[in-house]
Amino acid sequence: MDVLALDLGPLKPRVADLLLGGVLFAAVFWTFAGVLVPRLTRTLAERERLTAGRAREADETLAEAARTREVRAGILADARHEAALTRQRAMEEGTEAIRAARAAGLRERDEVVAAGTARVAAERAAARAELERDAQRLAVRLAERIVGEPLGAATDR
Repeated sequence: MDVLALDLGPLKPRVADLLLGGVLFAAVFWTFAGVLVPRLTRTLAERERLTAGRAREADETLAEAARTREVRAGILADARHEAALTRQRAMEEGTEAIRAARAAGLRERDEVVAAGTARVAAERAAARAELERDAQRLAVRLAERIVGEPLGAATDR
């Protein structure tokens, strides 16, 4: 029994071959459609569920990391601001300490100079008085040598 009226040579199908092919195709199709495709669909659905769950967890973790980063940035900004204030305060205190030390040093220098000047003046006056006595005594001796006699009454003045 010929299915086709064409002469296809060895490619011309026979009815038995077509029936056998149709039965085998139906068996394979039923195996795929009834057994393998549902398993494959379940596996893919489970994989998608797990993947979506992991993706959701990853998104939540990234969001938490972003919030933590923002909090950290705020804390760092506050710390930098506090450090700048502390640095400014320390600079002002240091400047004030330098100014106070300079003023104290100038006062101390003025006191030392004044004390030294007073001591030099006192020593100069004492030296001058001593030199004047010595000069007077030497002048009397010289006058006695020149005159040739003692000038005791004249030196008492």
